[in-house]
Amino acid sequence: MRVVMASTRLAGTDGVSLEAAKMREVLRAAGHEVWYLAGELEPDEEQGVLVPEMHFARPEVRALTERAFAGEGRDPRLIQEIEEEAVRLAARLEPAFEELRPDLLVVQNAWAIPMQLALWRLVQRRRLPAVSHNHDYPWERPRFERSHVRPLLERYFPPDHAVVQLSINSIAQRELEERRGLDSLLLPNVMDYDRAPPGFDAFNADFRETLGIRPGQLLLLQPTRVVPRKRIELAVDLAAELAARDPVLLVSHAAGDEGQDYRRGLETYAHERGVDLRFASEYVAPRRRFAGQHKVYSLWDAYLHADFVTYPSRYEGFGNAMLEAVWMNKPLLIGRYPVYLADVRPKGFRFVEVEDRITPEVVAGVTRLLDDAELRQRVVEHNRALARRHFGYGTLRKVTRAALEQARTRAKEARWSN
Repeated sequence: MRVVMASTRLAGTDGVSLEAAKMREVLRAAGHEVWYLAGELEPDEEQGVLVPEMHFARPEVRALTERAFAGEGRDPRLIQEIEEEAVRLAARLEPAFEELRPDLLVVQNAWAIPMQLALWRLVQRRRLPAVSHNHDYPWERPRFERSHVRPLLERYFPPDHAVVQLSINSIAQRELEERRGLDSLLLPNVMDYDRAPPGFDAFNADFRETLGIRPGQLLLLQPTRVVPRKRIELAVDLAAELAARDPVLLVSHAAGDEGQDYRRGLETYAHERGVDLRFASEYVAPRRRFAGQHKVYSLWDAYLHADFVTYPSRYEGFGNAMLEAVWMNKPLLIGRYPVYLADVRPKGFRFVEVEDRITPEVVAGVTRLLDDAELRQRVVEHNRALARRHFGYGTLRKVTRAALEQARTRAKEARWSN
């Protein structure tokens, strides 16, 4: 089949873009042709159609979003404006659909958090089989708790039974059923654990030097966006407790769509605690390239040079950085967020866990893994074997195959309406 994978952004190192790339890899291996359609794509994307109007950062979209989630109470005028914007965007997308002529549409998160009403109009018009890969639902985001457009959320995010739903954790799967009466397939985040991780080479050998990290410094990698729920301040606290090891705390991703206030607060806090905090989004991307006069390294290059990975999140839809650290054979500090407790911890992984603060026990756990190479090797091998069994590409292939089959069946049986 020709599959179009659509979202507001399919670029960078955010979790949605990374999981979309893995699904595309598996679909292509199964013989499908896969095209991207988004408001932002990687500069070297060869099978993609760029439609800037789809991006969540458009001023018009930001303005509507701010109004939609500024309070309670239904706002008919705002709902009408959003519907009108969806009509305009659908018209802008129509030529892309005519060019690509997809057999199936996979929407990456834009039908979960409220973004792309226009895509639903096109699916209905074309009676198109569709899969909604939902990474986080509106009720999981505090900023969407209050809304003037509740009828739109309850009808379209995600859409109804004609679409096959994919939930990335068991908590979200249960909530979708309870809140919307929609069933979903469970597709956790995955990694290809049958593939060996990359090693040192001529391109990445100077990673530390480029980032200004001196020989012998301890490198703590925080491989996440700079948003409050990542609790990067706890990674700062860990670095402060490891001051004798001359640590650098390196954050690989940008701030994303939640503003710069948290980053500025972290910079102040790190300065107060005497921690060398670096933000490296200009130097780290999904794929290697050159940007002007400097290298842009892959995310794997950053992992490769790290001594320890920090991931003290309060909340995650699943936990990409956890799976990445395991794939790269790195020890990990992890927050006890709900999905981790429900879907990951019971499998028997061995991580250093943190609750609300960096305790002496947490520091001791990290220190043991840093100092004992034999213990560290046993731990990372144990974690990788578990991850391959539960969160490998075998799971992705199985669930994706079922989703595509169900989508075609549902599209034929659906009672379509405008």
